[in-house]
Amino acid sequence: MTISLRLSEDDTVLFKKYAEMNGITVSEMVRQAVIERIEDEYDLKAYEKAKEAYKMDSTTYSLEEAEKELGL
Repeated sequence: MTISLRLSEDDTVLFKKYAEMNGITVSEMVRQAVIERIEDEYDLKAYEKAKEAYKMDSTTYSLEEAEKELGL
């Protein structure tokens, strides 16, 4: 897939210099940034869901208790 992106002169220079400093292409830099953003948002949603579940039932288990419960 090809994606087109419009950038100002300043942003273009910044993107190119940053990518060059890190030894990657601008395409790879943008791809990595987007993937990281998606992962961060996914992690935040998972955290919020877990926090709500904890509010409903704050029971916790030690490692030993969990291992015993799971038969490990």
